[in-house]
Amino acid sequence: MSSLAGVTPFPPDFAARYRARGYWEDVPLGRFYAGVFASHGDRVAMVSGSERVTYSELRERVARLALHLLGLGVVPLDRWVVQLPNIPEFVYLYFALEQLGAIPIMALAGHRWNEINSFFELSGANGYAVTEMLGDFDTQALIAQIREAHSGVRTILSAQTIRELLRSSAPLDARLLDAVEVDPDEPCILQLSGGTTGVPKLIPRTNNDYVYNTKAAAAVNDVHADDCLLVALPIAHNFPLACPGISGFFWKGARAVLTESPRADDVLPLIERERITHLELVPALLIRYINTPGVTERDLSSVRVINTGGQKLQPEVKRRAESVFPNARVQEVFGMAEGLLMFVRLDDSEEVRFETAGRPVCKDDEILIVDEDRNPVPDGEVGELLVRGPYTLRGYYNVPEYNARTFTPEGFYCSGDLMRRHPSGNYIVEGRKKDLINRGGEKISAEEIENLILSHPAVLNVACVPMPDPVLGERMCAFVIPKPGRTLTLQVLTSFLTEKGLAKFKLPERLELTDDLPLSKFGKVAKNVLTKQVAEKIQA
Repeated sequence: MSSLAGVTPFPPDFAARYRARGYWEDVPLGRFYAGVFASHGDRVAMVSGSERVTYSELRERVARLALHLLGLGVVPLDRWVVQLPNIPEFVYLYFALEQLGAIPIMALAGHRWNEINSFFELSGANGYAVTEMLGDFDTQALIAQIREAHSGVRTILSAQTIRELLRSSAPLDARLLDAVEVDPDEPCILQLSGGTTGVPKLIPRTNNDYVYNTKAAAAVNDVHADDCLLVALPIAHNFPLACPGISGFFWKGARAVLTESPRADDVLPLIERERITHLELVPALLIRYINTPGVTERDLSSVRVINTGGQKLQPEVKRRAESVFPNARVQEVFGMAEGLLMFVRLDDSEEVRFETAGRPVCKDDEILIVDEDRNPVPDGEVGELLVRGPYTLRGYYNVPEYNARTFTPEGFYCSGDLMRRHPSGNYIVEGRKKDLINRGGEKISAEEIENLILSHPAVLNVACVPMPDPVLGERMCAFVIPKPGRTLTLQVLTSFLTEKGLAKFKLPERLELTDDLPLSKFGKVAKNVLTKQVAEKIQA
Protein backbone atom coordinates (compact mmCIF):
# COMPACT_ATOMS: atom_id res chain seq x y z
CA MET A 1 0.00 0.00 0.00
CA SER A 2 1.56 3.29 -1.09
CA SER A 3 1.77 6.07 1.46
CA LEU A 4 1.72 8.62 -1.41
CA ALA A 5 -1.80 9.98 -1.74
CA GLY A 6 -3.24 9.63 -5.24
CA VAL A 7 -1.60 6.26 -6.02
CA THR A 8 -3.80 3.20 -6.65
CA PRO A 9 -2.03 0.19 -5.11
CA PHE A 10 -1.97 -3.37 -6.40
CA PRO A 11 -4.50 -5.47 -4.42
CA PRO A 12 -2.77 -7.56 -1.70
CA ASP A 13 -3.67 -10.92 -3.28
CA PHE A 14 -2.15 -9.87 -6.62
CA ALA A 15 0.95 -8.47 -4.91
CA ALA A 16 1.41 -11.76 -3.05
CA ARG A 17 1.07 -13.72 -6.31
CA TYR A 18 3.61 -11.54 -8.14
CA ARG A 19 6.10 -11.97 -5.30
CA ALA A 20 5.54 -15.73 -5.11
CA ARG A 21 6.20 -16.05 -8.85
CA GLY A 22 9.45 -14.08 -8.63
CA TYR A 23 8.38 -11.00 -10.59
CA TRP A 24 8.74 -8.68 -7.63
CA GLU A 25 12.04 -8.99 -5.74
CA ASP A 26 11.50 -6.20 -3.17
CA VAL A 27 14.75 -4.45 -4.07
CA PRO A 28 14.27 -0.69 -4.70
CA LEU A 29 15.35 0.37 -8.18
CA GLY A 30 18.12 2.68 -6.94
CA ARG A 31 19.66 0.01 -4.74
CA PHE A 32 19.32 -2.60 -7.49
CA TYR A 33 21.31 -0.45 -9.93
CA ALA A 34 23.93 0.56 -7.38
CA GLY A 35 24.68 -3.17 -7.18
CA VAL A 36 24.58 -3.52 -10.97
CA PHE A 37 27.08 -0.67 -11.46
CA ALA A 38 29.39 -2.13 -8.81
CA SER A 39 29.37 -5.55 -10.48
CA HIS A 40 30.55 -4.34 -13.90
CA GLY A 41 33.71 -2.51 -12.77
CA ASP A 42 35.72 -0.79 -15.48
CA ARG A 43 33.61 -1.84 -18.47
CA VAL A 44 32.36 1.14 -20.49
CA ALA A 45 28.75 1.90 -19.55
CA MET A 46 27.95 5.05 -21.48
CA VAL A 47 29.28 7.01 -24.44
CA SER A 48 28.33 10.62 -25.16
CA GLY A 49 30.29 12.44 -27.84
CA SER A 50 33.97 11.96 -26.98
CA GLU A 51 33.18 11.09 -23.35
CA ARG A 52 33.33 7.45 -22.25
CA VAL A 53 32.04 6.61 -18.76
CA THR A 54 32.87 3.31 -17.05
CA TYR A 55 30.55 1.54 -14.65
CA SER A 56 32.88 2.44 -11.78
CA GLU A 57 32.67 6.12 -12.75
CA LEU A 58 28.91 5.88 -13.23
CA ARG A 59 28.48 4.36 -9.77
CA GLU A 60 30.68 7.03 -8.15
CA ARG A 61 28.97 9.96 -9.92
CA VAL A 62 25.46 8.72 -9.14
CA ALA A 63 26.38 8.27 -5.46
CA ARG A 64 28.08 11.68 -5.28
CA LEU A 65 25.08 13.42 -6.81
CA ALA A 66 22.70 11.51 -4.52
CA LEU A 67 24.68 12.72 -1.49
CA HIS A 68 24.49 16.33 -2.71
CA LEU A 69 20.73 15.96 -3.19
CA LEU A 70 20.48 14.47 0.29
CA GLY A 71 22.27 17.58 1.58
CA LEU A 72 19.71 19.73 -0.27
CA GLY A 73 16.95 18.01 1.68
CA VAL A 74 15.67 15.52 -0.89
CA VAL A 75 13.75 12.70 0.82
CA PRO A 76 11.79 9.62 -0.34
CA LEU A 77 8.60 10.41 -2.31
CA ASP A 78 9.73 13.93 -3.25
CA ARG A 79 8.63 14.56 -6.84
CA TRP A 80 10.98 16.07 -9.42
CA VAL A 81 10.09 17.28 -12.90
CA VAL A 82 13.07 16.20 -15.04
CA GLN A 83 13.43 17.91 -18.42
CA LEU A 84 16.87 16.93 -19.67
CA PRO A 85 17.87 15.74 -23.16
CA ASN A 86 20.04 12.73 -24.04
CA ILE A 87 23.07 13.76 -21.98
CA PRO A 88 24.99 11.96 -19.20
CA GLU A 89 23.52 14.33 -16.59
CA PHE A 90 20.10 12.81 -17.24
CA VAL A 91 21.48 9.37 -16.34
CA TYR A 92 23.29 10.60 -13.21
CA LEU A 93 20.23 12.45 -11.93
CA TYR A 94 17.75 9.68 -12.72
CA PHE A 95 19.66 7.05 -10.77
CA ALA A 96 20.59 9.50 -7.96
CA LEU A 97 16.90 10.32 -7.40
CA GLU A 98 16.15 6.59 -7.42
CA GLN A 99 18.78 5.96 -4.73
CA LEU A 100 16.96 8.48 -2.52
CA GLY A 101 13.48 7.15 -3.30
CA ALA A 102 12.52 10.45 -4.95
CA ILE A 103 10.21 10.24 -7.96
CA PRO A 104 11.23 11.75 -11.32
CA ILE A 105 8.45 12.96 -13.66
CA MET A 106 9.62 12.35 -17.21
CA ALA A 107 9.04 15.60 -19.09
CA LEU A 108 10.20 15.87 -22.70
CA ALA A 109 12.55 18.49 -24.14
CA GLY A 110 9.73 19.76 -26.36
CA HIS A 111 7.37 20.50 -23.46
CA ARG A 112 6.71 24.15 -22.58
CA TRP A 113 4.74 26.05 -19.92
CA ASN A 114 1.41 24.41 -20.78
CA GLU A 115 2.69 20.91 -19.95
CA ILE A 116 5.39 21.68 -17.35
CA ASN A 117 3.02 23.78 -15.24
CA SER A 118 0.42 21.00 -15.28
CA PHE A 119 3.00 18.44 -14.12
CA PHE A 120 3.78 20.61 -11.09
CA GLU A 121 0.07 21.16 -10.39
CA LEU A 122 -0.77 17.45 -10.65
CA SER A 123 2.20 16.13 -8.68
CA GLY A 124 3.08 18.81 -6.12
CA ALA A 125 6.70 18.43 -7.28
CA ASN A 126 9.31 20.40 -5.32
CA GLY A 127 12.28 19.92 -7.67
CA TYR A 128 12.95 20.78 -11.30
CA ALA A 129 15.91 19.80 -13.49
CA VAL A 130 16.25 21.45 -16.88
CA THR A 131 19.03 22.43 -19.27
CA GLU A 132 19.87 26.06 -19.95
CA MET A 133 18.80 25.58 -23.58
CA LEU A 134 16.33 23.05 -24.98
CA GLY A 135 17.31 23.14 -28.64
CA ASP A 136 16.96 26.83 -29.52
CA PHE A 137 14.62 27.52 -26.57
CA ASP A 138 16.13 29.49 -23.66
CA THR A 139 14.58 28.09 -20.47
CA GLN A 140 15.22 31.12 -18.21
CA ALA A 141 11.74 32.61 -18.66
CA LEU A 142 10.12 29.20 -18.12
CA ILE A 143 12.11 28.70 -14.89
CA ALA A 144 11.00 32.14 -13.68
CA GLN A 145 7.35 31.27 -14.43
CA ILE A 146 7.64 28.02 -12.47
CA ARG A 147 9.24 29.77 -9.49
CA GLU A 148 6.48 32.38 -9.45
CA ALA A 149 3.60 29.92 -9.83
CA HIS A 150 4.85 27.17 -7.49
CA SER A 151 6.22 28.39 -4.18
CA GLY A 152 6.81 24.81 -3.03
CA VAL A 153 9.62 24.28 -5.56
CA ARG A 154 12.73 24.14 -3.34
CA THR A 155 15.41 23.14 -5.84
CA ILE A 156 16.02 23.91 -9.50
CA LEU A 157 19.06 22.26 -11.08
CA SER A 158 20.52 22.97 -14.49
CA ALA A 159 22.73 20.50 -16.32
CA GLN A 160 25.63 22.87 -15.61
CA THR A 161 24.86 22.80 -11.86
CA ILE A 162 24.82 19.00 -11.93
CA ARG A 163 28.27 19.03 -13.55
CA GLU A 164 29.55 21.44 -10.90
CA LEU A 165 28.17 19.27 -8.08
CA LEU A 166 29.92 16.24 -9.55
CA ARG A 167 33.23 18.16 -9.68
CA SER A 168 32.98 19.31 -6.08
CA SER A 169 35.06 17.45 -3.52
CA ALA A 170 32.34 16.51 -1.04
CA PRO A 171 33.42 13.35 0.81
CA LEU A 172 31.62 10.20 -0.24
CA ASP A 173 30.02 8.54 2.78
CA ALA A 174 28.01 5.70 1.30
CA ARG A 175 26.60 4.91 4.76
CA LEU A 176 24.35 7.98 4.44
CA LEU A 177 22.81 6.46 1.30
CA ASP A 178 22.52 3.03 2.89
CA ALA A 179 20.51 4.63 5.69
CA VAL A 180 17.83 5.91 3.26
CA GLU A 181 14.83 3.58 3.45
CA VAL A 182 12.95 3.15 0.16
CA ASP A 183 9.77 1.07 0.02
CA PRO A 184 9.84 -1.10 -3.14
CA ASP A 185 6.03 -0.86 -3.36
CA GLU A 186 6.20 2.94 -3.74
CA PRO A 187 6.36 4.66 -7.15
CA CYS A 188 9.89 5.08 -8.50
CA ILE A 189 8.87 7.13 -11.54
CA LEU A 190 5.90 9.04 -12.97
CA GLN A 191 5.82 8.38 -16.70
CA LEU A 192 3.56 10.33 -19.08
CA SER A 193 0.50 8.94 -20.81
CA GLY A 194 -0.45 9.76 -24.38
CA GLY A 195 -3.76 10.78 -22.80
CA THR A 196 -6.84 11.68 -24.80
CA THR A 197 -8.11 14.27 -22.32
CA GLY A 198 -6.01 17.39 -21.90
CA VAL A 199 -2.33 17.24 -21.01
CA PRO A 200 -0.72 13.84 -20.30
CA LYS A 201 -1.75 11.92 -17.19
CA LEU A 202 0.97 10.75 -14.78
CA ILE A 203 1.66 7.02 -14.62
CA PRO A 204 2.99 5.72 -11.29
CA ARG A 205 5.36 2.79 -11.80
CA THR A 206 6.57 1.08 -8.63
CA ASN A 207 10.14 0.06 -7.86
CA ASN A 208 9.08 -3.59 -7.99
CA ASP A 209 7.22 -3.43 -11.27
CA TYR A 210 9.74 -1.23 -13.09
CA VAL A 211 12.74 -3.45 -12.30
CA TYR A 212 10.75 -6.45 -13.54
CA ASN A 213 9.61 -4.51 -16.64
CA THR A 214 13.24 -4.03 -17.68
CA LYS A 215 14.32 -7.59 -16.96
CA ALA A 216 11.36 -9.02 -18.90
CA ALA A 217 12.07 -6.79 -21.92
CA ALA A 218 15.80 -7.61 -21.91
CA ALA A 219 15.02 -11.34 -21.76
CA VAL A 220 13.39 -11.26 -25.24
CA ASN A 221 15.79 -8.71 -26.78
CA ASP A 222 19.01 -10.79 -27.11
CA VAL A 223 21.16 -8.44 -25.01
CA HIS A 224 24.70 -9.51 -24.09
CA ALA A 225 27.57 -7.85 -22.22
CA ASP A 226 29.44 -6.85 -25.39
CA ASP A 227 26.39 -5.27 -27.03
CA CYS A 228 25.75 -1.59 -27.61
CA LEU A 229 22.46 0.34 -27.69
CA LEU A 230 22.01 3.58 -29.62
CA VAL A 231 19.78 6.03 -27.71
CA ALA A 232 18.43 8.44 -30.34
CA LEU A 233 14.84 8.68 -29.08
CA PRO A 234 14.25 11.02 -26.10
CA ILE A 235 15.73 9.10 -23.17
CA ALA A 236 12.83 10.11 -20.90
CA HIS A 237 10.48 7.90 -22.93
CA ASN A 238 9.65 4.54 -21.38
CA PHE A 239 11.02 2.70 -24.45
CA PRO A 240 14.69 3.92 -24.42
CA LEU A 241 14.72 4.21 -20.62
CA ALA A 242 13.50 0.77 -19.59
CA CYS A 243 12.14 -1.44 -22.42
CA PRO A 244 14.89 -2.64 -22.19
CA GLY A 245 16.60 0.71 -22.95
CA ILE A 246 19.57 1.93 -20.95
CA SER A 247 18.27 0.13 -17.86
CA GLY A 248 18.34 -3.27 -19.56
CA PHE A 249 21.73 -2.69 -21.17
CA PHE A 250 23.24 -1.53 -17.87
CA TRP A 251 21.80 -4.64 -16.17
CA LYS A 252 23.68 -6.79 -18.69
CA GLY A 253 26.91 -4.77 -18.43
CA ALA A 254 26.57 -3.53 -22.02
CA ARG A 255 27.10 -0.02 -23.45
CA ALA A 256 24.63 2.77 -24.22
CA VAL A 257 25.56 5.47 -26.73
CA LEU A 258 23.64 8.73 -26.24
CA THR A 259 22.97 11.20 -29.03
CA GLU A 260 20.98 14.43 -28.88
CA SER A 261 20.48 14.38 -32.64
CA PRO A 262 18.34 11.72 -34.33
CA ARG A 263 19.37 13.01 -37.81
CA ALA A 264 20.61 10.33 -40.20
CA ASP A 265 23.82 12.30 -40.88
CA ASP A 266 24.66 12.05 -37.16
CA VAL A 267 23.28 8.58 -36.37
CA LEU A 268 24.64 6.50 -39.27
CA PRO A 269 28.31 7.42 -38.61
CA LEU A 270 27.74 6.64 -34.91
CA ILE A 271 26.45 3.16 -35.79
CA GLU A 272 29.63 2.52 -37.78
CA ARG A 273 32.06 4.00 -35.26
CA GLU A 274 30.60 2.47 -32.09
CA ARG A 275 29.60 -0.86 -33.67
CA ILE A 276 26.00 -0.44 -32.47
CA THR A 277 24.16 -3.77 -32.10
CA HIS A 278 20.67 -2.58 -31.05
CA LEU A 279 18.48 0.27 -32.33
CA GLU A 280 15.28 1.45 -30.61
CA LEU A 281 13.36 3.66 -33.04
CA VAL A 282 9.96 4.92 -34.05
CA PRO A 283 8.98 4.02 -37.63
CA ALA A 284 9.44 7.60 -38.87
CA LEU A 285 13.15 7.51 -37.94
CA LEU A 286 13.75 4.04 -39.37
CA ILE A 287 12.09 5.08 -42.66
CA ARG A 288 14.30 8.16 -42.77
CA TYR A 289 17.49 6.16 -42.13
CA ILE A 290 16.90 3.42 -44.70
CA ASN A 291 16.07 5.99 -47.39
CA THR A 292 19.07 8.25 -46.75
CA PRO A 293 21.22 8.67 -49.87
CA GLY A 294 24.36 6.54 -49.64
CA VAL A 295 23.07 4.41 -46.74
CA THR A 296 23.90 1.13 -48.50
CA GLU A 297 27.56 2.18 -48.79
CA ARG A 298 27.94 2.34 -45.01
CA ASP A 299 29.11 -0.51 -42.81
CA LEU A 300 25.98 -1.27 -40.77
CA SER A 301 26.85 -4.94 -40.27
CA SER A 302 27.12 -4.65 -36.47
CA VAL A 303 23.36 -4.10 -36.01
CA ARG A 304 21.55 -7.30 -34.95
CA VAL A 305 18.24 -6.04 -33.54
CA ILE A 306 16.07 -3.12 -34.67
CA ASN A 307 13.22 -2.47 -32.24
CA THR A 308 10.41 -0.24 -33.45
CA GLY A 309 7.49 1.00 -31.41
CA GLY A 310 5.04 3.86 -31.08
CA GLN A 311 3.10 3.09 -34.24
CA LYS A 312 2.52 0.23 -36.67
CA LEU A 313 5.38 -0.59 -39.04
CA GLN A 314 4.49 -1.83 -42.50
CA PRO A 315 5.92 -5.19 -43.67
CA GLU A 316 7.60 -3.65 -46.72
CA VAL A 317 9.51 -1.22 -44.47
CA LYS A 318 10.69 -4.15 -42.33
CA ARG A 319 11.94 -5.98 -45.43
CA ARG A 320 13.77 -2.89 -46.70
CA ALA A 321 15.34 -2.34 -43.26
CA GLU A 322 16.64 -5.91 -43.16
CA SER A 323 18.28 -5.44 -46.55
CA VAL A 324 19.93 -2.14 -45.52
CA PHE A 325 21.07 -3.61 -42.18
CA PRO A 326 22.27 -6.99 -43.52
CA ASN A 327 22.66 -8.80 -40.16
CA ALA A 328 19.63 -7.32 -38.39
CA ARG A 329 16.15 -8.52 -37.58
CA VAL A 330 13.35 -6.01 -37.11
CA GLN A 331 11.59 -6.76 -33.82
CA GLU A 332 8.38 -4.78 -33.49
CA VAL A 333 7.30 -3.77 -29.99
CA PHE A 334 3.82 -2.85 -28.83
CA GLY A 335 4.40 -1.11 -25.52
CA MET A 336 2.76 1.40 -23.26
CA ALA A 337 4.18 3.54 -20.48
CA GLU A 338 1.22 2.22 -18.45
CA GLY A 339 2.90 -1.20 -18.41
CA LEU A 340 2.14 -3.99 -20.88
CA LEU A 341 4.94 -4.89 -23.30
CA MET A 342 4.48 -7.10 -26.36
CA PHE A 343 7.53 -8.09 -28.40
CA VAL A 344 7.69 -10.05 -31.62
CA ARG A 345 10.15 -12.86 -30.82
CA LEU A 346 13.35 -12.93 -32.82
CA ASP A 347 12.79 -16.58 -33.69
CA ASP A 348 9.20 -16.08 -34.89
CA SER A 349 8.61 -17.06 -38.53
CA GLU A 350 9.15 -14.31 -41.10
CA GLU A 351 5.40 -14.07 -41.71
CA VAL A 352 4.69 -13.57 -38.00
CA ARG A 353 7.58 -11.11 -37.56
CA PHE A 354 6.45 -8.98 -40.48
CA GLU A 355 2.68 -9.09 -39.87
CA THR A 356 2.26 -8.80 -36.07
CA ALA A 357 3.17 -6.53 -33.15
CA GLY A 358 4.23 -9.33 -30.81
CA ARG A 359 2.90 -11.03 -27.70
CA PRO A 360 3.23 -10.26 -23.98
CA VAL A 361 6.62 -10.66 -22.28
CA CYS A 362 5.09 -12.21 -19.13
CA LYS A 363 2.79 -15.21 -18.82
CA ASP A 364 0.88 -13.33 -16.09
CA ASP A 365 0.01 -10.48 -18.46
CA GLU A 366 -3.76 -11.00 -18.63
CA ILE A 367 -5.16 -9.91 -22.01
CA LEU A 368 -8.81 -9.40 -22.93
CA ILE A 369 -10.02 -8.29 -26.37
CA VAL A 370 -13.55 -6.93 -25.90
CA ASP A 371 -16.44 -5.27 -27.72
CA GLU A 372 -18.18 -1.99 -26.86
CA ASP A 373 -19.96 -3.65 -23.92
CA ARG A 374 -16.64 -5.10 -22.65
CA ASN A 375 -17.64 -8.64 -23.59
CA PRO A 376 -14.83 -10.80 -25.04
CA VAL A 377 -14.89 -11.03 -28.85
CA PRO A 378 -14.31 -14.34 -30.71
CA ASP A 379 -10.66 -15.16 -31.39
CA GLY A 380 -9.36 -13.28 -34.43
CA GLU A 381 -11.96 -10.50 -34.30
CA VAL A 382 -11.10 -6.86 -33.59
CA GLY A 383 -11.81 -5.42 -30.15
CA GLU A 384 -10.39 -3.13 -27.49
CA LEU A 385 -7.32 -4.31 -25.56
CA LEU A 386 -7.83 -4.63 -21.79
CA VAL A 387 -4.87 -5.69 -19.63
CA ARG A 388 -3.70 -6.26 -16.08
CA GLY A 389 -0.47 -7.80 -14.86
CA PRO A 390 2.60 -7.53 -12.62
CA TYR A 391 3.92 -4.31 -14.22
CA THR A 392 0.73 -2.63 -15.50
CA LEU A 393 -0.64 0.25 -13.43
CA ARG A 394 -3.88 0.04 -11.42
CA GLY A 395 -4.65 3.76 -11.73
CA TYR A 396 -3.24 7.05 -13.02
CA TYR A 397 -1.87 9.43 -10.41
CA ASN A 398 -4.34 11.66 -8.61
CA VAL A 399 -7.28 11.44 -11.07
CA PRO A 400 -9.92 9.22 -9.37
CA GLU A 401 -12.80 10.20 -11.68
CA TYR A 402 -10.77 9.40 -14.80
CA ASN A 403 -9.61 6.11 -13.27
CA ALA A 404 -13.22 5.08 -12.62
CA ARG A 405 -13.85 5.27 -16.38
CA THR A 406 -10.54 3.80 -17.51
CA PHE A 407 -10.26 0.70 -15.31
CA THR A 408 -12.77 -2.10 -14.85
CA PRO A 409 -13.90 -3.04 -11.31
CA GLU A 410 -11.61 -6.08 -11.66
CA GLY A 411 -8.58 -3.85 -12.26
CA PHE A 412 -8.18 -4.24 -16.02
CA TYR A 413 -6.77 -1.17 -17.81
CA CYS A 414 -8.93 -0.20 -20.80
CA SER A 415 -6.24 0.86 -23.26
CA GLY A 416 -8.36 2.25 -26.11
CA ASP A 417 -6.16 0.28 -28.55
CA LEU A 418 -7.97 -1.91 -31.10
CA MET A 419 -6.32 -5.29 -31.69
CA ARG A 420 -6.98 -8.83 -32.85
CA ARG A 421 -5.25 -12.07 -32.01
CA HIS A 422 -3.25 -13.69 -34.81
CA PRO A 423 -3.39 -17.53 -35.12
CA SER A 424 0.26 -17.60 -33.95
CA GLY A 425 -0.76 -16.16 -30.56
CA ASN A 426 0.76 -12.78 -31.41
CA TYR A 427 -1.42 -9.68 -31.77
CA ILE A 428 -2.08 -7.26 -34.64
CA VAL A 429 -2.80 -3.58 -33.97
CA GLU A 430 -5.85 -2.36 -35.88
CA GLY A 431 -6.12 1.24 -34.68
CA ARG A 432 -7.48 2.90 -31.57
CA LYS A 433 -10.62 4.19 -29.94
CA LYS A 434 -8.74 7.08 -28.38
CA ASP A 435 -8.92 10.58 -29.79
CA LEU A 436 -5.19 10.82 -30.45
CA ILE A 437 -2.94 11.95 -33.26
CA ASN A 438 0.12 9.68 -33.48
CA ARG A 439 2.83 11.95 -34.92
CA GLY A 440 5.89 9.78 -35.41
CA GLY A 441 5.21 7.91 -32.18
CA GLU A 442 4.39 11.02 -30.13
CA LYS A 443 0.75 10.73 -29.01
CA ILE A 444 -1.02 14.11 -29.07
CA SER A 445 -4.38 14.61 -27.36
CA ALA A 446 -6.78 16.25 -29.81
CA GLU A 447 -8.81 17.59 -26.87
CA GLU A 448 -5.82 19.41 -25.38
CA ILE A 449 -5.18 21.28 -28.66
CA GLU A 450 -8.88 21.93 -29.29
CA ASN A 451 -9.30 23.54 -25.86
CA LEU A 452 -6.44 25.94 -26.59
CA ILE A 453 -7.69 26.76 -30.10
CA LEU A 454 -11.16 27.50 -28.71
CA SER A 455 -9.62 30.33 -26.67
CA HIS A 456 -8.62 32.16 -29.88
CA PRO A 457 -10.93 35.17 -30.40
CA ALA A 458 -11.64 34.24 -34.05
CA VAL A 459 -12.68 30.63 -33.36
CA LEU A 460 -16.27 29.47 -32.90
CA ASN A 461 -15.61 25.71 -32.91
CA VAL A 462 -12.81 23.32 -33.80
CA ALA A 463 -12.04 19.64 -34.33
CA CYS A 464 -8.48 18.29 -34.62
CA VAL A 465 -7.97 15.08 -36.59
CA PRO A 466 -5.06 13.06 -37.97
CA MET A 467 -4.06 13.34 -41.62
CA PRO A 468 -1.84 10.77 -43.33
CA ASP A 469 1.88 11.40 -43.70
CA PRO A 470 4.32 9.06 -45.49
CA VAL A 471 7.10 9.53 -42.92
CA LEU A 472 5.49 10.38 -39.56
CA GLY A 473 2.37 8.28 -40.11
CA GLU A 474 0.10 11.11 -39.02
CA ARG A 475 0.14 14.88 -38.68
CA MET A 476 -2.56 17.11 -37.22
CA CYS A 477 -5.20 19.01 -39.18
CA ALA A 478 -7.44 21.54 -37.42
CA PHE A 479 -10.96 22.02 -38.84
CA VAL A 480 -12.07 25.45 -37.61
CA ILE A 481 -15.43 27.23 -37.79
CA PRO A 482 -14.53 30.93 -37.58
CA LYS A 483 -16.74 33.41 -35.75
CA PRO A 484 -18.97 35.51 -38.06
CA GLY A 485 -16.92 38.11 -39.89
CA ARG A 486 -13.59 36.59 -38.72
CA THR A 487 -10.99 34.47 -40.49
CA LEU A 488 -7.78 32.69 -39.54
CA THR A 489 -4.53 31.49 -41.11
CA LEU A 490 -2.35 28.56 -40.06
CA GLN A 491 0.54 30.91 -39.26
CA VAL A 492 -1.63 33.11 -37.01
CA LEU A 493 -3.02 30.03 -35.26
CA THR A 494 0.36 28.39 -34.63
CA SER A 495 1.82 31.68 -33.36
CA PHE A 496 -1.10 31.96 -30.94
CA LEU A 497 -0.59 28.39 -29.67
CA THR A 498 3.16 28.90 -29.33
CA GLU A 499 2.54 31.99 -27.18
CA LYS A 500 0.24 29.82 -25.02
CA GLY A 501 3.26 27.65 -24.24
CA LEU A 502 2.33 24.66 -26.41
CA ALA A 503 5.09 22.26 -27.41
CA LYS A 504 6.14 22.67 -31.04
CA PHE A 505 5.48 19.03 -32.00
CA LYS A 506 1.82 19.46 -30.97
CA LEU A 507 1.08 22.35 -33.36
CA PRO A 508 -1.48 21.76 -36.14
CA GLU A 509 0.22 21.45 -39.54
CA ARG A 510 -2.85 22.11 -41.68
CA LEU A 511 -5.88 24.36 -41.21
CA GLU A 512 -9.24 23.79 -42.86
CA LEU A 513 -11.84 26.55 -42.46
CA THR A 514 -15.40 25.24 -42.57
CA ASP A 515 -18.98 26.44 -42.02
CA ASP A 516 -19.99 23.33 -40.07
CA LEU A 517 -18.68 20.15 -38.45
CA PRO A 518 -20.39 16.83 -39.27
CA LEU A 519 -22.09 15.09 -36.33
CA SER A 520 -22.53 11.43 -35.47
CA LYS A 521 -25.91 9.93 -34.54
CA PHE A 522 -24.94 10.55 -30.89
CA GLY A 523 -24.47 14.27 -31.58
CA LYS A 524 -20.65 14.17 -31.35
CA VAL A 525 -18.36 15.56 -34.03
CA ALA A 526 -17.87 12.78 -36.61
CA LYS A 527 -14.10 12.90 -36.71
CA ASN A 528 -13.95 9.84 -38.97
CA VAL A 529 -15.69 11.92 -41.66
CA LEU A 530 -13.21 14.80 -41.24
CA THR A 531 -10.26 12.40 -41.29
CA LYS A 532 -11.52 10.94 -44.58
CA GLN A 533 -12.09 14.45 -46.03
CA VAL A 534 -8.56 15.66 -45.33
CA ALA A 535 -7.01 12.38 -46.57
CA GLU A 536 -8.92 12.75 -49.88
CA LYS A 537 -7.77 16.38 -50.21
CA ILE A 538 -4.16 15.40 -49.65
CA GLN A 539 -4.43 12.58 -52.17
CA ALA A 540 -6.03 14.91 -54.72
